[in-house]
Amino acid sequence: MFAPLQNDTLLRALRRQPTDHTPIWLMRQAGRYLPEYRATRELAGSFMGLATHRDYATEVTLQPLERYDLDAAILFSDILTVPDAMGLGLSFAAGEGPKFARPVRDEAAVAALEVPDMAKLQYVFDAVTSIRRALNGRVPLIGFSGSPWTLACYMVEGGGSDDYRLVKSMLYRRPDLMHRLLAVTADAVALYLNTQIEAGAQAVMVFDSWGGVLADGAFQDFSLAYTRRVLAGLKRDHAGEHIPRIVFTKGGGLWLEEIAACDTDAVGLDWTMDLGRARALVGHKVALQGNMDPNVLFAEPAQIAAEARRLLDRFGPHAGHVFNLGHGISQHTPPESVTALVEAVRTHSRAMRGLA
Repeated sequence: MFAPLQNDTLLRALRRQPTDHTPIWLMRQAGRYLPEYRATRELAGSFMGLATHRDYATEVTLQPLERYDLDAAILFSDILTVPDAMGLGLSFAAGEGPKFARPVRDEAAVAALEVPDMAKLQYVFDAVTSIRRALNGRVPLIGFSGSPWTLACYMVEGGGSDDYRLVKSMLYRRPDLMHRLLAVTADAVALYLNTQIEAGAQAVMVFDSWGGVLADGAFQDFSLAYTRRVLAGLKRDHAGEHIPRIVFTKGGGLWLEEIAACDTDAVGLDWTMDLGRARALVGHKVALQGNMDPNVLFAEPAQIAAEARRLLDRFGPHAGHVFNLGHGISQHTPPESVTALVEAVRTHSRAMRGLA
């Protein structure tokens, strides 16, 4: 059904196998920093117009690969597709970010939650298949979802939040409701990712973007436990290929060893964690992904290259590193800065392996 993979460097790195260079891709690599993305979004009329249109989603997913020598494509979509399919009424207001018309804040709303019919998300799976075909084996395609806890934050708050007051109030006042919400959401996320795999995703990533706002103890009970539940429900193999899983918790360095033990293939790191120390803590148990501060890309090309080399040196010439940013790329990033980064990673990682 799909063309043979020509560049499997990412998949080999996620399996902790030797590679000729350190693979690189960037969180939010298809986005507003690219003028071609902005042009396509204008044609689509809105973010959701872009994300729900198979051909537009395919086009913007491939745009960064036309500019840069990246080792993966990541599905262009949004982390809030699952709660939207649950009937919460997702919308995007200009300059305000995502909003839910029907947030989940009481017992009745939690009791009404169900794993949604995946037919409501067919536009996502159609995009996955379309992107995989358009890639024609060039690089692997990564599918993704928000973690149950991160989705719960948006579902309860009704949008983004500065203090997470409403979702944490439910967590502490009615932990039974929070556990019910998270269980249903975890089962929905697992089904969603499995359906992406069936549609053509060759690796999947769980974005626990707000796990780091939790207290120690609460993180394990309300975030990590439900990420584990997702991972336990995921396909290990599909169409004869192992499907690597990546877990990224922003602000999760404190719990690195616990995250690494949750049956994932790779752990994504934000920029606050030292790569050398991280590798010493987890050894060869998992691959590590990361972790340049996205704001380094506002420096001069020579400084960007120097920081890339420093991070590669901190990890060392070992198998199991995927170079990435420590969070999503800023919309204000100069596109030429990404060129400098990708070239530095490719050149220095090959030199580290004696292949310069």
